[in-house]
Amino acid sequence: MRKIRIVADSSANILELKSVDFSAAPLKIIAADNEFVDNASLDVAKMIDYFDQYKGRSQTSCPNPSDWIEAFGDADDVFCVAITSGLSGSYNAACAAKQLYEAENNGKRVCVLDSLSAGPELVLIVEKLEELIGQGLEYEEICRSVKAYMQTTGLLFMLSSLKNFAANGRISPALAKIVGVLGIRIVGKASDKGQLEPMNKCRGEGHSLTTIFSYLKKDGALGKKVRIAHCRNEAAAIRLKEQILSEMPHTDV
Repeated sequence: MRKIRIVADSSANILELKSVDFSAAPLKIIAADNEFVDNASLDVAKMIDYFDQYKGRSQTSCPNPSDWIEAFGDADDVFCVAITSGLSGSYNAACAAKQLYEAENNGKRVCVLDSLSAGPELVLIVEKLEELIGQGLEYEEICRSVKAYMQTTGLLFMLSSLKNFAANGRISPALAKIVGVLGIRIVGKASDKGQLEPMNKCRGEGHSLTTIFSYLKKDGALGKKVRIAHCRNEAAAIRLKEQILSEMPHTDV
């Protein structure tokens, strides 16, 4: 019997699965002399507090091919999900790892998936893989089916701060300051090319959540499956969940 494993980088925020073997390849954030490795032992609150006070530049580091190969373990069939190639080199590193792993292990196979997204959308993809594997489908059918499923998913986001985007040079510090000072939140989506695409500038959290809800409704997500992630804002996540369930109680949130 072939050994199957699902692997994702740590942007998926998953540590384990109930029914399928799982492993995560950690991303890293580097600032000055500090390196934060996004694994199970990371003190997330301490890291966030550090960056709230940190004034310098920072950079991220994706898993390298050896990190991915370590995550593959000794599995015969690996289904690997990476954060969007539009923001990170994680996917390209996973592809390089696939070539090395298959070349050195005759008969073993790796299906690498570019999520073109981050966070909760990776959760949806991993959960779909778990479901397809549970159905006992063949490797090739799982690869085809999950790729078809990925055409039906999407990511919406709300940002109350752009400080870290400015710190690693993605946007201007002036724009980041305006968003923070005026209480403006950015609502956006992951584009078809895997970029984070702003759509609305909303004043206040309530307006932002209502805007996200309207996009979910427009995209036909209500009544299906929704996954919500938050950064120290559980109240907003619960508020959005309750708004979804009040209109469509059968949605899997």
